[in-house]
Amino acid sequence: MGLYMIGDVQGCDDALDRLLTDIGFSPSRDTAYVLGDLVNRGPASLAVLRRLMALDGAVHCLLGNHDLHLLAVSQGIRKPHRSDTVDDILDARDRHVLIDWLRERSMALHAHGWLMVHAGVLPGWDVAQTLALAGELEATLRSADWAHGLREMYGNEPNRWHDSLHGADRLRVIVNALTRLRFCTADGEMEFHTKDSADAAPAGFMPWFDVPGRRTADARVAFGHWSTLGGLARPGLLALDTGCVWGGCLSAARLSDAGEVLETVAVRCPQAQKPGRG
Repeated sequence: MGLYMIGDVQGCDDALDRLLTDIGFSPSRDTAYVLGDLVNRGPASLAVLRRLMALDGAVHCLLGNHDLHLLAVSQGIRKPHRSDTVDDILDARDRHVLIDWLRERSMALHAHGWLMVHAGVLPGWDVAQTLALAGELEATLRSADWAHGLREMYGNEPNRWHDSLHGADRLRVIVNALTRLRFCTADGEMEFHTKDSADAAPAGFMPWFDVPGRRTADARVAFGHWSTLGGLARPGLLALDTGCVWGGCLSAARLSDAGEVLETVAVRCPQAQKPGRG
């Protein structure tokens, strides 16, 4: 049995096909976790969704900011961006099936000793709290009134977590941490404008994983979203967005049964987008 974690695909179905071929992925035998941003900016978002849907059960997917953007555009909550490449999904005859499948995906997972998120974890959250808060988002997205809940999630404020938060403010902080976070302060104030590498932190901010005393420091955490990190790997920390759609690679980490990273496999993705916009 093979265990894999895969970085941001972003509509690059050719790269995903080649990666699965290179690792010899078998849905009857192997398991993979895709760390969000399944769609958008690449040339074949519909093909990626269809492939992942067909592998459902063997492949477990997180939702990233681009996936939430697709959900929002599909409901008229947000306007399409000129760089979006999701029209093939929106124009599909079975778009409602595709959208419903997507909104049933997870916001965080804990498996094989790894906490998996798309973007980051606030320093005051431990593994259990992260999963519980992710569950609140998942329940909202899976509800009958999911479009209203999603509409309330957009915005940059509040920019830090308080246990007393409730309603839309609470959901907004959770979704921003799990799908947009790169830099924050030592007390968890989030910054959303800087998309450069880890050494480009604004004054007073640092990469979320470098905050002293973060409560997930003793856990293994894997994430995507931050292509300019260049596939950062540290003990207990793994960044797997290696810039596929920006002309980089699509990467997968192969795990042992105990969760150790045995190797990283990457395939080149010949896209021509501007770098660093994960």
